[in-house]
Amino acid sequence: MLEYALAAGLTSSGGDAHIMHVTTTPSVSYVTRCDEFDCGIMLSASHNPYYDNGIKLFNERGEKMDDSVICLIESYLGGDFQPFGGEDIPFASGRNVGRTVDYVSGRNRYIGHLISLSTCSYKGYRVGLDCANGSSWQIARSVFDALGAKTYVTGAEPSGLNVNDGCGSTHIENLCDLVTENGLDMGFAFDGDADRCIAVDERGEVMTGDEEMYAAACYLKSRGELAGNKVVCTVLSNGGLVKSLKNQGVDCALCDVGDKNVCDTMAKTGAVLGGERSGHVVFSKYESTGDGLVTAIMLMEALADGKCLPSALLKGYRAFPQISVNVPVVDKVTAMGGTSELAGKLERELSVRIIVRPSGTEQLIRVMAEGESEENCALACKILSCRISENCV
Repeated sequence: MLEYALAAGLTSSGGDAHIMHVTTTPSVSYVTRCDEFDCGIMLSASHNPYYDNGIKLFNERGEKMDDSVICLIESYLGGDFQPFGGEDIPFASGRNVGRTVDYVSGRNRYIGHLISLSTCSYKGYRVGLDCANGSSWQIARSVFDALGAKTYVTGAEPSGLNVNDGCGSTHIENLCDLVTENGLDMGFAFDGDADRCIAVDERGEVMTGDEEMYAAACYLKSRGELAGNKVVCTVLSNGGLVKSLKNQGVDCALCDVGDKNVCDTMAKTGAVLGGERSGHVVFSKYESTGDGLVTAIMLMEALADGKCLPSALLKGYRAFPQISVNVPVVDKVTAMGGTSELAGKLERELSVRIIVRPSGTEQLIRVMAEGESEENCALACKILSCRISENCV
């Protein structure tokens, strides 16, 4: 419904809408950049249930649009025509009406791009894929089959209503079971629009975005491809990642949460690798946004290059205890009242690092505590969760 409504709006305003159909967010970014479109638009609920569908906008470089442009669009939708001369933008008519174009060829070209990233065959590797009943349900298998891997796939029966429903990167237990029950070498779980990837090693142990970045940084550094020996991670990344990478001679630049913030900081610092604990990992040599499939391929490259087990990719890595909780709220602004002061007090008393922030996509307040003591982390989260809930009463 949203796809056709959007296409109708674009064409009635004089624009041409090239439709890629069911595809991933990174593929839209890639095609926008490589095929020189004016912008790219993705309809997706990302890692959320189908009823949270929204719109992601990319500029001509395949990057997330600036907040100033997003605000201008939202103001216009709210009836503020002042930036446009005080009048509504007129509809096109006659020959000026735009057209829709079936552009499945763009998606196919993106698949070819992914396959070209591999430097070797994955023949002999047994790989599990959880496609979250989302946009990667055909693409992921096509890529890994083409590269020679023996694939085992779950979360590949989309109904339009079951995306991210008990599967994918936010429900990693499915992939853990798939890997251990079938004795697989490695597994990758994507979210609904496949810009995230969470991996599972041969033991069924989870590799979050932090572990993925450590493995990728070490791999790129060994090949002399980690520009400046630095990476970008967010304030939610485990402190153990920063310390472990420092021991490997790699510096971390910290930024606020969000893949756009990661990309912006990478551009400022010249880093070629950055990401989030949630599984958004950006390899700027290949993409201008996070791409779960590129992340999976790069980890397979590191695996093949090292001729080792996936767990060995984390040699030298030690994570600090970290606990995260989500507190459902009605009003995020009210719920945050007094939490900064309380978090500061708990950081001093419990020797933990705390991040409290409202979710950008859901009616939740996210609380994270990290430190040497897991018990203190749990206590800090409990106290802050209670305060947030009390604020909502």
